[in-house]
Amino acid sequence: MKLKVASYNIHKGVGLDRVCDPDRILTVLREIDADVIALQEADRRYGLREAVIPRASIDGHSPWRVVEPGHYDRARTAASMGWHGNALLVRRDIEVIEACTVPLPTIEPRGAVCVTLRLGGALVRVLGMHLDLSGLRRRAQVQAVCSHMAGHADQGHAVMMGDLNEWSPSGGALSAFVAPLRVLTPGRSFPSRRPLAQLDRIVVSDGLEVEAVGVHHSTLAAVGSDHLPVWANLRLPELGSGRPA
Repeated sequence: MKLKVASYNIHKGVGLDRVCDPDRILTVLREIDADVIALQEADRRYGLREAVIPRASIDGHSPWRVVEPGHYDRARTAASMGWHGNALLVRRDIEVIEACTVPLPTIEPRGAVCVTLRLGGALVRVLGMHLDLSGLRRRAQVQAVCSHMAGHADQGHAVMMGDLNEWSPSGGALSAFVAPLRVLTPGRSFPSRRPLAQLDRIVVSDGLEVEAVGVHHSTLAAVGSDHLPVWANLRLPELGSGRPA
């Protein structure tokens, strides 16, 4: 069974042309055509923290549904799509078992969202995150999300992705992801006009086979946000194959 995942910091829908265009973001998401998408900066920062992309546009005009983490507090309102700007979209024919928020140690508002999916007979946990600008905080946040993923009785497969704000190509906070986790390198994704840094990453558990990874380049993606989306094509091992499940 194959699974395509993607991560995209949509910059609150504001492109390099300084225009807020939610439809442009949705078009980019359709270009990627992933099964599970982690969005960062999906809600406005102040006021009611409304979702950048209208829920009606997703519910009525897209193949995905918004995962509800079930956490309503000062960081999330009924008008929000995510938590601290993090949101997960899942293709409608994929079974969602549960979803939750994951608090992160930080001074500035940060958090992560996690969903457990059932694909065939396997469980896949997907976590979306947007980490701190501070290197010390990023390392502690990576340790927090890893502890969350390891704290389930039924481990299943794990995918963690988002804007990690880590400029080091392999060190820094990335070194806090330890085996059996693997940090993938889709490519340079920031800034979108002329990418220099690999800030957007995908991390997978050892039981998942990685068929391909990359950065989504298109005319709309080049101006739709200050980040380019990253993606990975994954394959779940067949049950009974002897691989971790």
